[in-house]
Amino acid sequence: AAASLPDLGATVANSGDDSRWCAVTEFLGQVPLLQCLPGSSIRRIAEAVQVKHYEPGDYVAREGEPVDGLCIILDGQAEVSAPANTEEANRPDYVLNKYDYFGYGTNSSVHQVNVIAVTKLSCFVLPSQYGHLLQTKTIWNAEETPESHSLMEQILHLEKLEVDIFRGFTLPEAPTFNQVFGGQLIAQALAAASKTVDCLKLVHSLHAIFLIAGDNNMPIIYQVHRERDGTSFATRKVEAKQKGLVMFTLIVSFQKEELGFEHQAAIMPDVPPPEQLLNMEEIRERRLTDPRFPMQYRNSAAKKKFVPWPIEMRFCQDSKSQHEPSLHYWFRARGKLSDDPALHRCVVAYASDLLYSGVSLNPHRKRGLKTYSLSLDHSMWFHKPVKADDWLLYVVSYWLVSSIDHDRNKICSRGSHLNVIFPS
Repeated sequence: AAASLPDLGATVANSGDDSRWCAVTEFLGQVPLLQCLPGSSIRRIAEAVQVKHYEPGDYVAREGEPVDGLCIILDGQAEVSAPANTEEANRPDYVLNKYDYFGYGTNSSVHQVNVIAVTKLSCFVLPSQYGHLLQTKTIWNAEETPESHSLMEQILHLEKLEVDIFRGFTLPEAPTFNQVFGGQLIAQALAAASKTVDCLKLVHSLHAIFLIAGDNNMPIIYQVHRERDGTSFATRKVEAKQKGLVMFTLIVSFQKEELGFEHQAAIMPDVPPPEQLLNMEEIRERRLTDPRFPMQYRNSAAKKKFVPWPIEMRFCQDSKSQHEPSLHYWFRARGKLSDDPALHRCVVAYASDLLYSGVSLNPHRKRGLKTYSLSLDHSMWFHKPVKADDWLLYVVSYWLVSSIDHDRNKICSRGSHLNVIFPS
């Protein structure tokens, strides 16, 4: 696609050609500077950039002249060189190639060096008046203020330290379970990986390995390794670290959406719609006030600190099924999410681990039995787009071997579409 981009014309926004606009968006998604931006920002940048062409020897930028915007090399080479009177030891001569950039400034800034075309050169230029698109409020949205974000978006927000390195935190109002919640590690690592690939590529599979427990009171460093970048697929490996130790790894495969053959044999369970079911807060209130529960139980439950989860759940089964190694429930993120499809997949990854391990123990529960469970690994395949702030049905089914549970779970949307599966 990149080879055909120089003939896009002077202004992409006025070309009226959807295929060329998609090609520009895909190209910009390969620029490391832009990959951490929300997909909505990259699409708006694709509408705003202009194409400029230079012959060998042409000055692309002159030292001391005003910067007219961010310039990204589309095709060809340019040399960065200081003026002739610069001392030899301070000369910053080097070559700029495809995806490299310069002129990251505003109308008031000036070029500090000369940039000269070595070969025929084509560049994308983002005019300075669109510079705000490079300074977003969060990694998911360029316009909203952080205070307006849902708790789920706040949990997934990462601080970019440098290219491919991010820092995440455990918020006090988020689920912790005495250590860093596994779903948080999966979702934050996936968020970090998603911010290093073309925004047109979305996660289609992931595999997580939990190595050591995380400390809720310490930040988590996520280092992304770019294993492969292809035309249709990209692969990333993410390491989550605390105290210099790798505590968690994630392998993620991304795919560009393409048309192809489809069929589906999975049947959605016959369950009540979420509007007819109680949420967790209502269930808790009923247990505190229902006289059929022993007073000792109600008093004990009332003393426990209740922190609402960022994911709303409504369970489909009654108490008669509590000994079955299966569970059906509806879930969705609380509040409205930004429209970035990568965000919605991160939220589903987060929610997938909330009630993951305890269900397999149901047939073995008895009075006085104390158990402890933790996640060893976690795999997901995404088959359809998901909207995490709308109701999704989680179908959980387990078998237990040598005290290690194996699952064959799936997530479906209301339209009976199979969106996500969890291979055993």
